[in-house]
Amino acid sequence: MKHTIKKGETLSQIAQDYRISVSSLLGANQIPNPNLIYPGQVINIPGFPDVETQPYKILVSLNKRTLTLQRKNNTTVKRYPIAVGRMLSGTPTGDYIIINKAPNPGGPFGTMWMSLSKEHYGIHGTNNPSSIGKAVSKGCIRMYNRDVEELARTIPIGTPVHIHP
Repeated sequence: MKHTIKKGETLSQIAQDYRISVSSLLGANQIPNPNLIYPGQVINIPGFPDVETQPYKILVSLNKRTLTLQRKNNTTVKRYPIAVGRMLSGTPTGDYIIINKAPNPGGPFGTMWMSLSKEHYGIHGTNNPSSIGKAVSKGCIRMYNRDVEELARTIPIGTPVHIHP
């Protein structure tokens, strides 16, 4: 999988976001000095498939509060209602991938958790279904439990997620 370095990113933060070691990033990219990376540089993230090979992609609209599952050819499979981050703890915009899935994570995360390649953020169920459709989370994307379970059964690890206003 490829990652384009954004302004202000460090290899340490990128490694944390993808839950891999800095040394594996260095080795996969033959980077002699981790302090000499630059915005726009494309690096390999070991252990994840190329997003171009994925059969699906996820589009998240924060303003519409919808998550749309699309096939690779841009046909819509399904659109789900979601809850997003509140004003002071907004959902991050950008391009990410699903890096893992954890059924029954406990707490307020409902029956499924799917981590995004941004540390501390994910797509998950909820134990408060009345929150769906609102801007109430700490930045994660909440779904009805039945919806997040269906989504998790459908998509593979490495599925790209594009979050936009």
